[in-house]
Amino acid sequence: MDAKPLPHTLEITVISGEDISVDRNPTAENVYVVVRPESINCYTTEMVKGEEGLHAWNEKFLLDIPMHAKSITFEVQCKKYKGLHPIGVARIALSELVGGEGKESNCIQMFSYGLRDWDGRRNGVIHFSMRIAATAMEDCSCLDVNHVKGGIKKVSSCGSEHQVMGFQVHKMNSKDVVIGNPVWWSNPSKI
Repeated sequence: MDAKPLPHTLEITVISGEDISVDRNPTAENVYVVVRPESINCYTTEMVKGEEGLHAWNEKFLLDIPMHAKSITFEVQCKKYKGLHPIGVARIALSELVGGEGKESNCIQMFSYGLRDWDGRRNGVIHFSMRIAATAMEDCSCLDVNHVKGGIKKVSSCGSEHQVMGFQVHKMNSKDVVIGNPVWWSNPSKI
């Protein structure tokens, strides 16, 4: 088995967070996200005020991924009482983001991951998008159709503005393409 080399630079857009509370209060001010790719460098969003647990950042970062990195950490924090108050953390394996079959390296992929506080309790969901930085690949404005197991077609459209990935709903009765974002509400722990 050949291991796929991991990219050196990822383009991460921290989009939003939902059901995020600070001390069980859904209205929190000065909430921000720190993104760490297992290095000394970290990337921080602007502080926002959330209404009813919803926070929107929509900030894009170019993360330089060190060769030894195995994961990326998204840490939601709040500046409170003249100090930092950690709200929730999501640590995501790089192999889940860039590895595996069916993942196009040059298309934007949307992700939603649950946040856990330092006691291990759920505290919201963070939404972000990821793609391999454009400097490491060529631009593509094409429509690729690949046949995957079971006769399902995988269609991906990659352009400079909008990049979409989907699959055909029913191979005999439909010409429509389903487009969606996988959401895992609970990650089973491996013991």
